[in-house]
Amino acid sequence: MTIPEYWWPYIYQYGVGLIIFLVGLFIILRTGSCVLSRKSDRFWFGVLLFGFVWYAGIHLLWYLAAIFIMPEAAGVVGGAG
Repeated sequence: MTIPEYWWPYIYQYGVGLIIFLVGLFIILRTGSCVLSRKSDRFWFGVLLFGFVWYAGIHLLWYLAAIFIMPEAAGVVGGAG
């Protein structure tokens, strides 16, 4: 089973983005910029995680809408198959 060509930009953007995001989280935790024992730091750490997942999720919904609702406009001939 192969991944359809139109998914590669999404996978690349959020795959590479996730790696960079995780490196950034590691750095802020390692340097003590974010101390998870503090309530306010836990809140903002959660905001960061939620923001990444939220943005990727919204983008995923747009991809799915383009592929399944308007496949011709997305350049997918014959639907998602």
